[in-house]
Amino acid sequence: MRKTGKAILAAVMCLYLAEPFATARAQSTQPEAALKTGGHAVTAHGTPKYGPDFQHFDYVNPDAPKGGEIKLATYGSFDSLNPFILRGSTAAGASLPFDTLTVESGDEVLTRYGLLAETITVAEDRSWVRFTLRPQARFHDGAPVTAEDVVWSFETLRDKGHPLYRTYYADVVKAEKTGERAVTFTFRDGSNPELPVIMGQLPVLPKHVFDGNGSGVRDFASTTLDPIVGSGPYRIVEVQPGRSLVFERVTDWWAKDLPVNRGRYNFDRIRFDYYRDLDVVFEAFKAGAIDFRVEHSSKNWVTGYDVPAVRDGHIVREEIKHQDPQGMQAFVFNSRRPIFADRKVREALNYLFDYEWTRANLSYGLFQRTRSFFSNSELASTGLPSPEELKLLEPFRGKVPEEVFTKPFEPPQTDGSGNIRPNLRTALSLLKEAGWELKGNKLINAKTGEPMRFEILLVQPDMDRIVQPFVRNLERAGIEAAIRVVDTAQYQNRIDRYDFDMVIQRILQSTSPGNEQRDYWQAARADQPGSRNLAGIKDPVVDALIDRVIQAPDRESLVTATRALDRVLLWGWYVIPQWHDDVRRVAYWNRFSHPAVAPKYGLAFTDTWWVDPDKNAKLANTARRAAP
Repeated sequence: MRKTGKAILAAVMCLYLAEPFATARAQSTQPEAALKTGGHAVTAHGTPKYGPDFQHFDYVNPDAPKGGEIKLATYGSFDSLNPFILRGSTAAGASLPFDTLTVESGDEVLTRYGLLAETITVAEDRSWVRFTLRPQARFHDGAPVTAEDVVWSFETLRDKGHPLYRTYYADVVKAEKTGERAVTFTFRDGSNPELPVIMGQLPVLPKHVFDGNGSGVRDFASTTLDPIVGSGPYRIVEVQPGRSLVFERVTDWWAKDLPVNRGRYNFDRIRFDYYRDLDVVFEAFKAGAIDFRVEHSSKNWVTGYDVPAVRDGHIVREEIKHQDPQGMQAFVFNSRRPIFADRKVREALNYLFDYEWTRANLSYGLFQRTRSFFSNSELASTGLPSPEELKLLEPFRGKVPEEVFTKPFEPPQTDGSGNIRPNLRTALSLLKEAGWELKGNKLINAKTGEPMRFEILLVQPDMDRIVQPFVRNLERAGIEAAIRVVDTAQYQNRIDRYDFDMVIQRILQSTSPGNEQRDYWQAARADQPGSRNLAGIKDPVVDALIDRVIQAPDRESLVTATRALDRVLLWGWYVIPQWHDDVRRVAYWNRFSHPAVAPKYGLAFTDTWWVDPDKNAKLANTARRAAP
């Protein structure tokens, strides 16, 4: 289960922030008599960690002081404050003003606790879920959050929102008001244990703002730079289109005293400034124009922080271990392109990426090679298939590469010297099998006589230094590859329309994969604009394994099904894996404190950190003394 809409795509570009076991069942005519779970929380598997009388999450400081403004940076530009549609480039943090029915726990898997929802009732057969709203829930304009708002939000997101919502809600038959403050979602059947949790993620929007009781006040499907009324902890108060925006904490937020929110949302103001140059961002941070950054550049981390502010303790560098699945960062082939439609071609080009040399010479020995679409988690496949995996995979023997059954997946390796001659020979042999021949210094298609050439589309210029050595290796195989860097708006537009040959993407995953796997890999999504199936995968075996993941009745079955899916995807050679890490490298000006216990999943900077008054005063005094 993942974040929805363009928030997923934005994760690639944002420097700071830098998801057949049962038969169909009819809905019970007496819902109260058939409960699987109920009350304050909902989980797909197991039992919630926090009971109905819990006071706060373990990873917050309930006494954290409120106050202060933080300055964050992001890359590119924006032209919309509507995070729920396909159109436009959405601003960073645009979902902050919106409450959802439930809120996730940062130290559990697929468990959510009531936010807008006061109680959650799930049918014993999981064929429906009912949320009863808190009577005090209010939008920022003072209007109550109603059951009608919930139904309208669901139907509008499904029908007019980002295409991802249609996939996400594909098994939801209807939403209906079933009480003064109650909404019931009815499912196609009870085979998807994640659906009650998914519906708890629903952002609830103000129906009266968009339809004006039929007068058509606002068009939901259009981009907008006018803030949309929400009910969440922050509201947008300043917008400079394409340049910056400021969020202000809602001091009278209706939910501020709920146990799920104690110790959270401590900053009074959050400012995002947009930059077009990553080097400028780094210099702005060191100059104090930015408060906090997640450092993704190994070069910066190793060599860029030897400055007085770090030596004097004014800037803190910290490595934070985490248990977040890291998904897959990779060169992604667009298999819709004829040159990448052949699996052998995709495999061959994997041999031309010298990860070992790149890690030693460009990454300063940091990071780990990625060998799974679900890296850094128990969901990743390793070794040969287990007996349980084989039970899922055997029916597909002959329909998937034989290596799925006989070999542990391992990306091609080199000795790190930069000499790739053994790999080059293997690549040319595979290319010859696929109908390509090296003539002179050009790789030519034996049937068409056309040379192999393609474009690698980038949005972050600093990735050029990683791509250039790969391009040189491609040239040694007679392949002409061009690098093209575009701005964020053009990049997103081309990604949405699949107008690319190869891109670098990080395919994010959650601790509990589910419906979102359809958007990543399903054949039906391959040609639908805006999906996350960037590789253009159209494989009935993948589709079948996605269903097994979604319908897994327990955690053990989910892990097994995900590992089986992982193997089939890996041996399809749809990507050239790059790297990941189980450490977050952060740097920040020494004016913040954070809880002693970190959440297992997620960084939670804007969520749980706070401006420490003593540290802030000390830093301010130092700055005054240093001023001319």
